[in-house]
Amino acid sequence: MEQRKVLVAGGNLLQAHTWKGMLEASGIEVELRGEALMGGVGELPVDAQSVQLWVLDSQLDQAQQALAALQVEQPQWQCVQCHEYNDASFELCWNCSAERCESHHG
Repeated sequence: MEQRKVLVAGGNLLQAHTWKGMLEASGIEVELRGEALMGGVGELPVDAQSVQLWVLDSQLDQAQQALAALQVEQPQWQCVQCHEYNDASFELCWNCSAERCESHHG
Protein backbone atom coordinates (compact mmCIF):
# COMPACT_ATOMS: atom_id res chain seq x y z
CA MET A 1 0.00 0.00 0.00
CA GLU A 2 1.36 3.40 -0.96
CA GLN A 3 2.33 5.82 1.79
CA ARG A 4 0.36 9.01 2.33
CA LYS A 5 1.63 12.41 3.41
CA VAL A 6 -0.04 15.43 4.94
CA LEU A 7 -0.75 18.04 2.29
CA VAL A 8 -2.44 20.57 4.56
CA ALA A 9 -2.99 20.60 8.31
CA GLY A 10 -4.90 23.19 10.27
CA GLY A 11 -7.47 25.46 8.77
CA ASN A 12 -11.14 24.90 9.32
CA LEU A 13 -13.47 22.09 8.36
CA LEU A 14 -15.34 23.99 5.64
CA GLN A 15 -12.09 25.06 4.03
CA ALA A 16 -10.74 21.49 4.19
CA HIS A 17 -13.85 20.11 2.45
CA THR A 18 -13.60 22.81 -0.24
CA TRP A 19 -9.96 21.99 -0.94
CA LYS A 20 -10.71 18.25 -0.88
CA GLY A 21 -13.43 18.69 -3.51
CA MET A 22 -11.23 20.82 -5.76
CA LEU A 23 -8.34 18.37 -5.55
CA GLU A 24 -10.56 15.35 -6.21
CA ALA A 25 -11.98 17.15 -9.26
CA SER A 26 -8.37 17.28 -10.51
CA GLY A 27 -8.01 13.51 -10.12
CA ILE A 28 -6.10 13.59 -6.84
CA GLU A 29 -7.10 11.06 -4.19
CA VAL A 30 -7.59 12.91 -0.87
CA GLU A 31 -8.28 11.62 2.64
CA LEU A 32 -9.69 14.02 5.24
CA ARG A 33 -8.59 13.25 8.80
CA GLY A 34 -9.50 14.85 12.10
CA GLU A 35 -13.07 15.74 11.21
CA ALA A 36 -14.55 13.62 14.01
CA LEU A 37 -12.32 15.32 16.60
CA MET A 38 -13.65 18.81 15.88
CA GLY A 39 -16.45 18.22 18.41
CA GLY A 40 -13.81 18.06 21.14
CA VAL A 41 -12.63 21.66 20.71
CA GLY A 42 -11.81 23.00 24.15
CA GLU A 43 -11.52 19.53 25.66
CA LEU A 44 -8.74 18.05 23.50
CA PRO A 45 -5.16 19.29 23.15
CA VAL A 46 -4.72 21.83 20.35
CA ASP A 47 -2.59 19.45 18.27
CA ALA A 48 -5.41 16.87 18.29
CA GLN A 49 -7.94 19.34 16.85
CA SER A 50 -6.30 19.75 13.47
CA VAL A 51 -8.12 18.91 10.25
CA GLN A 52 -5.70 17.33 7.79
CA LEU A 53 -5.76 16.53 4.09
CA TRP A 54 -3.64 13.50 3.24
CA VAL A 55 -2.65 12.52 -0.30
CA LEU A 56 -0.73 9.64 -1.82
CA ASP A 57 3.02 10.22 -1.75
CA SER A 58 3.09 9.93 -5.54
CA GLN A 59 0.48 12.72 -5.86
CA LEU A 60 1.97 15.12 -3.28
CA ASP A 61 3.74 17.37 -5.81
CA GLN A 62 0.69 17.47 -8.07
CA ALA A 63 -1.55 18.35 -5.10
CA GLN A 64 0.81 21.10 -3.90
CA GLN A 65 0.89 22.58 -7.40
CA ALA A 66 -2.92 22.41 -7.64
CA LEU A 67 -3.33 24.33 -4.37
CA ALA A 68 -0.68 26.85 -5.44
CA ALA A 69 -2.51 27.36 -8.75
CA LEU A 70 -5.67 28.11 -6.80
CA GLN A 71 -3.67 30.64 -4.79
CA VAL A 72 -4.60 28.79 -1.63
CA GLU A 73 -2.96 30.21 1.45
CA GLN A 74 -1.76 27.25 3.45
CA PRO A 75 -2.23 27.49 7.20
CA GLN A 76 0.59 27.62 9.67
CA TRP A 77 1.79 24.48 11.44
CA GLN A 78 2.50 24.07 15.12
CA CYS A 79 5.77 22.61 16.39
CA VAL A 80 5.27 19.51 18.55
CA GLN A 81 8.33 20.35 20.66
CA CYS A 82 7.96 24.05 21.55
CA HIS A 83 4.36 24.65 20.31
CA GLU A 84 5.32 27.74 18.28
CA TYR A 85 3.41 28.41 15.07
CA ASN A 86 5.41 28.39 11.85
CA ASP A 87 4.74 29.66 8.35
CA ALA A 88 3.55 26.95 5.96
CA SER A 89 6.72 27.28 3.88
CA PHE A 90 9.03 26.47 6.83
CA GLU A 91 10.36 22.91 7.08
CA LEU A 92 12.04 23.61 10.45
CA CYS A 93 10.59 25.40 13.46
CA TRP A 94 11.85 28.99 13.55
CA ASN A 95 12.05 28.86 17.36
CA CYS A 96 13.71 25.52 18.18
CA SER A 97 14.76 24.15 14.75
CA ALA A 98 12.71 20.96 15.18
CA GLU A 99 11.63 19.30 11.94
CA ARG A 100 8.14 19.98 10.65
CA CYS A 101 5.79 17.60 12.45
CA GLU A 102 3.23 17.15 9.65
CA SER A 103 5.16 14.80 7.35
CA HIS A 104 3.87 11.67 9.06
CA HIS A 105 3.31 8.55 7.02
CA GLY A 106 -0.18 7.08 7.25
